[in-house]
Amino acid sequence: MTMTDLTKPIDPEESLIEYPSVFPIKIMGPTHDAFVETIVGVVLQHDPTFHIDKLEVRPSSKGNYTGLTANVYAIHREQLDNLYRALSSHPMVKMVL
Repeated sequence: MTMTDLTKPIDPEESLIEYPSVFPIKIMGPTHDAFVETIVGVVLQHDPTFHIDKLEVRPSSKGNYTGLTANVYAIHREQLDNLYRALSSHPMVKMVL
């Protein structure tokens, strides 16, 4: 079994995603008054066409966490990778799928 170098860009021919396309990204974090606004700000840095209407918001059953699905307009893999990195490293974010 060979290991893949995750730092090397993937050849667009090998991607399972066709670009450009609308791509859903799921984000979860502790419920906070500024959570949605903050995450929208991060997404906008990577997809300037993003609009709040493209965001689904779901509180957890006990209200401790908020789940978001941001439907972003992905134009290439590097854009998605950068967005995932920005969201994953954000202090308000617990998980990104």
